[in-house]
Amino acid sequence: MDIRDIARLSGYSVGTVSRVLNDHPGVSVRARERVLEVVREVGYEPNTNARHLKMRGRASFAIMVKGMQNLLFNDIIEKAEGLFAEADEEARVHFVDEDADEVARAAHLDKIRHPKGFLFLGGDPNNFRGSFDQIGVPCVLLTNTAEGWGLTGLSSFSTDDEAAAEAVIDHLWECGHRRIGVLGGNRKVSEVSEHRLAGVVRAFEAHGARFDVDRWYEPCRFSMGAGYEAAMRLLERADDLTAVFAFGDVIALGALRAATDRGFRVPLDISLVGFDGVDVSQYSVPRLTTVRQDAGLLARRGVEALLAATRGKDARAVHESVPFRLLRRESVLSLLPASTASAVGVEGGRS
Repeated sequence: MDIRDIARLSGYSVGTVSRVLNDHPGVSVRARERVLEVVREVGYEPNTNARHLKMRGRASFAIMVKGMQNLLFNDIIEKAEGLFAEADEEARVHFVDEDADEVARAAHLDKIRHPKGFLFLGGDPNNFRGSFDQIGVPCVLLTNTAEGWGLTGLSSFSTDDEAAAEAVIDHLWECGHRRIGVLGGNRKVSEVSEHRLAGVVRAFEAHGARFDVDRWYEPCRFSMGAGYEAAMRLLERADDLTAVFAFGDVIALGALRAATDRGFRVPLDISLVGFDGVDVSQYSVPRLTTVRQDAGLLARRGVEALLAATRGKDARAVHESVPFRLLRRESVLSLLPASTASAVGVEGGRS
């Protein structure tokens, strides 16, 4: 009986079971109770003495998470922890503020904790250019591409954010929307937000129109509260919008509440699109149209590349784009006559 058996019997992932057994935060009460119930039923006793002796001779991996409330990152973390556990490796999660220098923090951890490698979830290119040379172990960046940064020893796996944003605008345009607001990100510290906004601008230009950045774009942090406040500001100055595109599902959920509080019905009065495809997006009312990033594939490719680099199997930097899908759900209403509107299914898109 080992941790994989506990995962199978409890119905939760290896990563979740590992966090419960190690008393880590970030596990729901329901999951913790179910895992511990199975542990009691089967009489499982982790060999803590052996684990302690084993850990004294090796370091763990560090997962650096930029931002505290990104739901996509939570999904990637759980999957990555499970993959590390399956490889008989330990991983510790370190959160840094959305506006903090995640690379400087990693460089400090490298000096005092000596991890085997770093898995970065989100990152600012300016921070990497400033402090990355102080890190002496392999690193992988997820959800943002490091291609073209000129940094050896840093692989990256990401979604094509610009193409995904274009797909969103194309979908809204096909549904008859022309006045489209955009929420999210800080372009000064988030290259991801810059790419997504560039995709919006490019899509408008492809349709022979101009996106009014000053009036239709409202930056904000990636949280429900920030999404709510940003949506209130946007709808205050541009109440003629017919659709809003949020750069994160967590932002979109806050915007959904803001639209309701301002008297808008989604999607009857205003349509809404998110980005990430996190599980909660399919349970909102209405179900959220969104871009699905493949959290499982991002985690797998990132962990595999990091393990290969630390074990001397492949030291080359790898940069890959992971396919996305546009999930067409209930939060977008077509403004065109039924005979000319594009058919909208439950899921769809391009990759």
